[in-house]
Amino acid sequence: MPTVRDLRAKAGDEPITMLTAYDAPTAEIVDDAGVDVILVGDSVGNVVLGHETTVPVTVDGIAHHVGAVSRAVDDALVVADMPFLSFGVDETDSLENAGRMLKEEGAQAVKLESGSHTVDLTEKMVQLGIPVMAHLGLTPQHVNQYGGYPRQGTDQEAAERMLELAIEHEEAGAFSLVLEHVPSNLAARITEELDIPTVGIGAGPDCDGQVLVFDDAVGISEWTPSFSKQFGNVREEMEAAVDDYVSAVESETFPGDAHSYEERDLEDIY
Repeated sequence: MPTVRDLRAKAGDEPITMLTAYDAPTAEIVDDAGVDVILVGDSVGNVVLGHETTVPVTVDGIAHHVGAVSRAVDDALVVADMPFLSFGVDETDSLENAGRMLKEEGAQAVKLESGSHTVDLTEKMVQLGIPVMAHLGLTPQHVNQYGGYPRQGTDQEAAERMLELAIEHEEAGAFSLVLEHVPSNLAARITEELDIPTVGIGAGPDCDGQVLVFDDAVGISEWTPSFSKQFGNVREEMEAAVDDYVSAVESETFPGDAHSYEERDLEDIY
């Protein structure tokens, strides 16, 4: 199983692949494909649980999914996404919540939606043995502050501040950095300045790796963001399979002889 040191070693050498997963069957598929990192994202709130945002996701909720994924993975690095208000409010609670993902649920690292408030926290977590993946740019937990999901770092001041924060988190010990929905030239500059790997989502081709939501990548989602790409149409396959099942039951062609058996000892039951 790769370590955070292995991931750091790939920076600038070999592209890093990263996908989300929220359950054991999906994690097994992603792991078998050779993906480097599996993120158990708080996007589970939107993708799986039916919420409009990631904000309602709880520590217990993310822990439930982290455990399911970790038990199914042999090779990929499993990263637990820390949900809204599970970190950055009280240091003791932050450390206990993050530590739980490693100690009880089997993750190898946590991801924090980052800002000036997470620099010292990142350093403390790393000191205690909790590897931290930082996350700058669009941070979906701030949806109520943003009023949506706008591109970040689009003016000079914001871009410079993002670069500063990226450097500060590297110095604090973060082993990698997710850059979400930022201009590609800004992502390229940050990648150039850092020794740790950057992983982009909607951040252009010059990051050290890329991450997508699994459901977007395989084509389960009804809608995908403009910076994503569907590499399959699993939704269509699922819809066709369910339609076939309904038709088979209604037409009484399922279950057939191949799906049933008779117990000879019960021949006289009627």
